Amino acid sequence: SRPPGQGRTLPRHGSPCSSPPDSVGPESFLLSRGFLTPSRCSCAAAKSLLFRFLPILSWLPRYPFRDWLLGDIVSGFSVGIMHLPQGLAYALLAGVPPVTGLYSSFYPVFLYVLFGTSRHISVGPFAVISVMIGSVTGSLMPDSNFMDPVNGTNETVLNEARRDSARVELVATLTILVGIFQIALGMLQFGFVVTYLSEPLVRGYTTAAAVQVLVSQLKYVFGVEVAEQSGPLSMFAVSRAQLGQVGGTNVGALVTSLIAMAAILAVKMLSAKFASKLPMPIPIELITVRRGVSRTARHLEPPAPWAGFPSLGCRMKPPMAPNVSYFGQVVGNAFAIAVVGYAICISLGKIFALKHGYKVNSNQELIALGICNFVGGFFQCFSISCSMSRTLVQETTGGNSQVAGVIASLVILVTILKIGQLFQDLPKLIWLVTFVATLLLNLDMGLGVSVAFALLTVIFRTQL
Repeated sequence: SRPPGQGRTLPRHGSPCSSPPDSVGPESFLLSRGFLTPSRCSCAAAKSLLFRFLPILSWLPRYPFRDWLLGDIVSGFSVGIMHLPQGLAYALLAGVPPVTGLYSSFYPVFLYVLFGTSRHISVGPFAVISVMIGSVTGSLMPDSNFMDPVNGTNETVLNEARRDSARVELVATLTILVGIFQIALGMLQFGFVVTYLSEPLVRGYTTAAAVQVLVSQLKYVFGVEVAEQSGPLSMFAVSRAQLGQVGGTNVGALVTSLIAMAAILAVKMLSAKFASKLPMPIPIELITVRRGVSRTARHLEPPAPWAGFPSLGCRMKPPMAPNVSYFGQVVGNAFAIAVVGYAICISLGKIFALKHGYKVNSNQELIALGICNFVGGFFQCFSISCSMSRTLVQETTGGNSQVAGVIASLVILVTILKIGQLFQDLPKLIWLVTFVATLLLNLDMGLGVSVAFALLTVIFRTQL
């Protein structure tokens, strides 16, 4: 019982969001999750929550324009130029039209500027995630489902327009589901899960995925047609099919590919050697694609399979609703992509945060990635993560904040709207188990086996 005259005290200024300490409601949930302080809900607490959810409100007012702006502009243009060829190429890895890669390089990048806590990572299309998406499109939407009969014959021809439309719808739905998983995990403070993804596991997984990326691109290098494969051992089936087609190599495509690779490697080495004297890296990928490969492709006989990118559209498309009937088919893949994408982002984010003396919020990073994927899915983007190569360029060219990300996204926007037509032609045991499992069982099943094995080693070490 209370002493006489001591009743329940009303909050100062009559705050309408105060409630009894023992009440159960949204405030209690936010308190338990660490979003609010134990004090009663107030304007200060609401402001703190807003600043945690939108980190840009904290750092942008204190942005040192005189010291950082020039470096961020140079870095943004450099990264934006890298986004162009990578976005187009990674869209092909994901099994969707090239313009989807440009959409995925614009919307998520701009959104991460608002919600992300890392100053240096470059989000957007990433090869490993693209290959994981490609395994979904290859298994659920194979080319064989879109073969139309040729009038008057027994032959069939691939209806690329119908296939691309169906795949974009599938991938957009998958991306939205990935975003839902990441936002939910972030709200539930599951950022700690990354501690169970050890460095050998992440490195082994990305190395095996890199091998799969290499094998998947050989058909373009040799200019041969190879049927899509999915499931366990699919990489070896594709390799065998490619070897069987070596006799039909398109010499023009092979020579063009080798020259392009040699030019890119040589310029990369020169850029690294004279990095201190160059204001920004030489955009050799862009030059090679635009001035070399695209023009050569027009004169190849027979045409190379990568010659003549479909029209990029050169316009922004309105949002479209997801096809929720796909959720049950891709829920496992969506969770795997959500975890892998987050693990790569937070790993790189922490590396550069430690180097430059600031902190990244692991749970807010999950929410930021989730928002990027969730919103991006409505605009025909595919799932994104953090690119190692672009992040390194963003940091080494003078990038100090995500203002560089704004510049990079504007470069992509101008490309989509104005110059898109220029690109129409265009511990070791854990590491070993992860590497072998991912090669043999494909990316999604390989991830499950790898995480299970890593957790098993933790249990054994604990018990012994």
